[in-house]
Formats: sequence, C-alpha cells, structure tokens
Amino acid sequence: MPVISSSYSGPPRYLYNGHLQTVVPSMFRKVPGVAYERERLTLSDGDFIDIDWLEQRPTTNTPRKLVILTHGLEGDSGRHYIKGTAKLFAQHGYDVLAWNCRSCSGEMNKAFRLYNHGEIGDIGELIRHALRTKAYEKVVMVGYSMGGNITLKYLGVHGREAPEVIRGAVAISSPCDLMASAKLLDQPANKLYRNRFMKKLLTKIQQKADLFPGKLDMQKVADVVLWRDFDNFFSAPLNGYRDADDFYEQASAINFMPGITRPVLVLNAQNDPILSPECAATDLARAHPMIFAETPRTGGHVGFLAYRDPHTYAERRALAFLERE
Repeated sequence: MPVISSSYSGPPRYLYNGHLQTVVPSMFRKVPGVAYERERLTLSDGDFIDIDWLEQRPTTNTPRKLVILTHGLEGDSGRHYIKGTAKLFAQHGYDVLAWNCRSCSGEMNKAFRLYNHGEIGDIGELIRHALRTKAYEKVVMVGYSMGGNITLKYLGVHGREAPEVIRGAVAISSPCDLMASAKLLDQPANKLYRNRFMKKLLTKIQQKADLFPGKLDMQKVADVVLWRDFDNFFSAPLNGYRDADDFYEQASAINFMPGITRPVLVLNAQNDPILSPECAATDLARAHPMIFAETPRTGGHVGFLAYRDPHTYAERRALAFLERE
C-alpha cells in the first residue's frame, strides 16, 4: 500500500524537536486508572514471563476482542505508552494483554538468556495461551519500539500460519533495521539514550554472569566502544546468535516483513532521533498490499503527544487503524 499521509498535527509548541518529543513524555507522562491483574506464564523451556490483563465483563451479544501490547527495550507493562494504549482499547471494548518480556517484570528470569528484538517464540506462546484459555473472535497487536519489531517479525515469519483470529497490527517507533539503528545510537546527539539503555542492560548482564559463572566474559565491558561491541560481546552470545551481524540479520523485522498476510501499520516519526529512514519501511509499503507506512514529520521516539488530549496520536491512530473493518 502507498505511504499514508499523516493527520498528526504535532505536539504542544514547547516540544519543538525530536529529543524533547521523546524525553518529556517518557519522564513526565502519567496514565491513571489502569489496574492490571497479573498472571505468570510458564514457558516451554521452564522459564517464565509475567503478563498483565485488563478484562471486560463478557456479554452474550458482544464479541470478545483482545489487544496484545508489547513494550520497548528495557520497558514493561507499566510504561506510559503501554498503559495509555491499554486504557484506550479497554474503553472501546477490548480485553488487554500487556506482557513483560523475560527479565522486565521486576524479577530476573531463570534461563541463561534475556529478551531481544528478534525473539518471537515467547510472544507465540502467550498468544497460544490466550487463545487456549479464553474465547476471542478478534485479536490485534500493538508494539512499541522493540515491541513493534517483535510484532512485525512474528507476523512476517508465520504469515498465513499465524492464528486466523489475528486481524492486524500496529508498530510504533520500531527499529525494523537494527544495524542502522545501532549506528544511530552511537551518534553524539544520542548519548543520553545510549547511556540509559546501556546502564540498565549491563546491570542485567552482570546479574546473569553472577547466576551463570563463566558463561559471560565481563572483562569485555571495558572494550565496549560502540553499541555493536555490546551486541557482539553480550547480546549475541546470551541470546544464541553467532555475532552482532547475525543478530542484526536474524532479528530485524524488515527481513521478514514480506511474509506478512494481515494489515499492519508502521508509524515512525521523521524526527525520531534513534531510528533511521530505513526503519519506516516505506519502500516495502509501496509494493506490499498488507503493509501501510505513516511517517509524520514530528513525534520523536514513542512520543506523539497531542494538544489537550490524554491520549497520544499513536494510541488513537492504532485504535482507528485496527477498528477500520
């Protein structure tokens, strides 16, 4: 499908660049009134993920709908963008499944591995769990940043084999091309984001090294100069990839999106400070009947604040796209 002309009018005036549009909502936005019920799901390898539910009271005449929300790198189900999306979809009759990737729910996972941009086995297991335990007639998916990449890769890899009840997805601020995004993180202007991610991830890497002595060489921390170095020394071996190049190749959704068979919207701002133009997937959208790309001029990374609106443009756009049937 062609690239969609965006109707986003932009954030409040004081958020005049992509960095402010990214940082201000991340630090200051609060979403009240979201009270999840937590469930621990034991995975097939004996590890676990924690999933958070908002459920409607089903009636005999109302079809049950579910939205599956996937957070970004070092995020969780309590992040403002997940809670804002959960609240909006719940107001429109959806059950909400907001899941926490391994190690992201406040408790370290058991296995010698973490989560990563290319891991789609866990989301596959939680989808099967949701469909096995509850009766849904419509399932949609919304992913932010890394979560958008996971969502798009899942749908691309499984194609027509994905559960028929899944009707579509929206990926917001998604690094579909990981190599290009890793290079952007190393730019001086993005030092804030790089350092924040690196500090949190290295804390978890150290925890894994303590739990599994000898399996990670923590002396390599001193050799990390570029983000690619971190992926070579830690992301790749911890998650079963050969090296950083193999990780970028196998985890980037852009390499699997041609297999998508359900309508998806890729929503990336042009001024997103940590995403490259390749991540917008505009060329693929022009040639693929199921992929829609929207690239507003502003919005930042997982920002998209709207003037005098408790919900972001991204949240409302996701609902509108997934309700358009």
